Formats: sequence, C-alpha cells, structure tokens
Amino acid sequence: MSPFSFDEIDQDSTKAMDVEKSSVPHDKLSGIESGVTTEISEAQSPLQRWARGIDRVPEELRQPNISLRDYCQMGLVWFSSNCTAGSITIGILGPILFGVGLNDALVLSVFASMLAALAVGYISTFGPASGNRTMVFIRYTMGWWPSRICVLLNLVIMLGWGLVDVLVAGQILTAINGGGMSVIVGVVVASLLSLLVVIFGIRAFHTFERYAWVPQLMVMFILIGLAGPSFDTRLITTGSSSQVKNADRMSFFFLAFSGPITWAPAGADFYVYFSPNATRWKVWLSATLGLGIGTAIATMLGAGIGSGISANPSWTDAYNQSNGALLVEIFRPLNHFGSFCNVILALGLIANNVAGTYSAALSFQLLGRWFAKVPRLIWTVVSVIIYTVLACVGRNDFYDVFENFLALMGYWVAIWVTITLEEEFIFRRKSGYDWTAWNNPKLLPIGLAALAAFVIGWGGSILGMYQTYFTGPVGKLVGDGIDLGVPLGVSWGGLAYLPLRWLELKYVGR
Repeated sequence: MSPFSFDEIDQDSTKAMDVEKSSVPHDKLSGIESGVTTEISEAQSPLQRWARGIDRVPEELRQPNISLRDYCQMGLVWFSSNCTAGSITIGILGPILFGVGLNDALVLSVFASMLAALAVGYISTFGPASGNRTMVFIRYTMGWWPSRICVLLNLVIMLGWGLVDVLVAGQILTAINGGGMSVIVGVVVASLLSLLVVIFGIRAFHTFERYAWVPQLMVMFILIGLAGPSFDTRLITTGSSSQVKNADRMSFFFLAFSGPITWAPAGADFYVYFSPNATRWKVWLSATLGLGIGTAIATMLGAGIGSGISANPSWTDAYNQSNGALLVEIFRPLNHFGSFCNVILALGLIANNVAGTYSAALSFQLLGRWFAKVPRLIWTVVSVIIYTVLACVGRNDFYDVFENFLALMGYWVAIWVTITLEEEFIFRRKSGYDWTAWNNPKLLPIGLAALAAFVIGWGGSILGMYQTYFTGPVGKLVGDGIDLGVPLGVSWGGLAYLPLRWLELKYVGR
C-alpha cells in the first residue's frame, strides 16, 4: 500500500452514498469527512449518514504508512495558514501600540511565534495518534460537560479570526479600487471564496494549503523589498523608565504569542487522517516549524512596517484609514502589478480563514447531540454567515474589539495546554488513552478537577491582564501596565490541577 497522500484519491471513485463500498481507503475517509458514511454502522438513516463529521477515524480506515512528503504537508498546512496579512497586523501593533523598538519587536516576534508553535505542535500530535478532533480529544482532560465550555470559546476564536480575515481582505480590495468598491463587497467576496474551499472537506483543504503559501511568500518578499528602506532601524523602545520599557516589551510578546497559540484548539483537526504510525516527534516538529516560521515571517514584517509608519506621512494617512489601505499604499509604486500583489495578499487571508472555518463547523457539532445531527456542511455555511454579517455590520468597531480580545483568548488556551501536558505526562504516563472511548461519558474523566483548575487559572489571568478595557491589580504593578495574564494563568491553573486531579482519581476513579 502506498504512503498516505491526498493526491492519490481516485477522482472517479464513487458517489457519496456508495463510498462505503469503495476499496480505496481515501474514498472512504472522504465520505466520513463529508458526513456521508461512518465506520460505526452500515444500516443508518440518511440523516445519520450526513451527520458524522466529528466521528473518530479508526486505524483500519487509515493507511499504515507515512512518508516524508506527509510530514512536509503537516508543516505546510500551518505555514500557509499563518504567513498572511493577518499576522502582519499583529506585528504592526508592536511599534504603534506598545512603542517597542524595531530590534526588540523583531526578536520578540520570533520567540513569541516559536513558543506558541511549540504548544500547537504538541496538540497536533494527537491527531494521527487518536484519530479524534481537538475538541473531541479535549474530553479526555475536561470531561464530557465541562469540555463544551472550551468548545464555545473555540468558536469565539475561530469566528473571531474569520471576522478579522475577511475584514482585512475587504479593506485591501476596497483600497485597491480607490474606494469605488465598498468594504462589504470585499468581505463577501473573501467569505464566499473561503466557503468554496471548506465546503469540499479535508481533501480540498489540504490541497489548497499545500500550494497557497507559494504566491503568498512571493508577495511577502516583494513587500519586504518595497517597505524595507522605510523601516526605522534607529527606532528604540520608548518609555519613561526601564521598568516601563520592559513592561511594554512583555505585553507585546504575549500579544504576539496569543495570536498563533489560539490555533491549539484546532491543532489535531487536520491530522486525523494521517497514519497512526506517524512518529510523534516528527509530527510535532513539522507542525511547530510550519506554524512558527510562517507566523514569525509575517509578524516581523509587520513590526518593520509599524516602525516606519510615524516617519512616513503617506503611510500614516493610509494606516489611519485601515490596515488594508496601508498595505495598498506600500505597493503603490508598482502600479498595476502592485494592485495584483495586493489581490494576492487579500486572497491569501483565505488560507488562514479556511482552517478556522473548518474547525468552527466541527465545534458546532460538539455542542450537543442535536448539534451533531446537523451535517458539517450546514455548520460551515452558518459559520461563514456569522462572521460575514459581523464584519459587515461592525466593520468600524469589531476589528479593534477582537484585537483587544485576542490576548484574552490566548489565556484560556495556554491554561488548557498546561493541564493537558500534566494529564498526559503525570496522570496517564502508565495508563495512556483509550481513544475508542471518545463518545462514552462513563469512560471519560468527570472533569471537575480540570474545570476547577481552569477557573482558578482564569482568576490568575484576570489579575495579571493588561488590556484597554481592564487592567488587573497585578498588571498595574509594573510600569504603566504589563500583561501577565498568560504566565499567571498557566502557573495558577497548572499548580491547582495537580492536587485536584489526584483527589478526583482517588475518590471518583476516572
């Protein structure tokens, strides 16, 4: 049997309702993914056959081998999804919002991106190992009912990023057109293109992400060439004291960290069809490098652009309009070719949006049994409608709100990843996981320990947070304010989980 490859699916294989009869494993997997078949039973109603998007993919339905090409594909999924204009906007905030110098911003962008990628890479390893989606796997730590809190929070993340992606794309397309086309039209175009890719499932998703990075990276290099001479290499971190400067550096670091780490709740979603014999450290390395490098490139580019805004009047005027207008202004010297590059940059946001929309649709199915009976296709359309409407109606406000909300989402994800690490390497180091128990509440943890630790961790994050809408008492102690929400949340949640989980296992037994 040949190594796993999405290129090897027989295009003429079978129609949807005949997928189970196919002798080609990839056809059967595509059927399960689309919701037209399942590994559980052949005698099912049409509604059941169209509602299996979250089912575990068992080992016998996945090819036993994995090649170097497959590991490369694992990395390209994350590279394509994050080497985009969305990450550029985060980097811009370093010099503009936090007053961080260029050299500091570049270094912080790299370390923040790689640290977040380590966490996402770790969660991604559970995809091939378990065959379960991330928000299904989360039940093995949070339990049956408490896990739905994380599912709801993941929906906020994925739909929020969808809002940002289509809004920035709309801004770019509008600026290219000189204002002749409204932002709403640009948003709708980006949303429809995202839907077109996601609607065809995992095969189309992997094929799209395999090649999407090529034009994106080429445009990034052109952007560096155009904007590079305007980067202010003499810009240093401002602040009335060293304490204030360090606080601002730290706050930007955790903002840059919060962007990529929010992919962790979707980390395993895109790997469930890969071989269960995949080497875990190779899966981790592929995902970590793909996400870390892709995010770092775009965030550093954003930091460079941000350093030159104040010294370049045309950039300043454009930035005051929107992030999209700023990117269009940078490409203006290239005339029509510059407009073409902007279109590529705008459409490149779809690579990020496709992954988030795909994960959001799965999360909807995990809200309850009735939600699971609705096909993933329907939830995909619902997800696109939600963030499209929000982007259109609140295009002047929602983008800023979500940028401020981004760090808050990073808090809970970091806490959950910490609890997951403790669960695996301390409490399950001998017993391991029973992946077949994914849909049986009686075999899963009750989740009280994880829920209590999660809430305690949130308490620490609130005390240490530093956002425009609220600054915690700990966050006020350093400089003019410092964002310590992630380290406090991780330490409080992690320390609380150890004794609570021990007591849960002792008195509950699971």
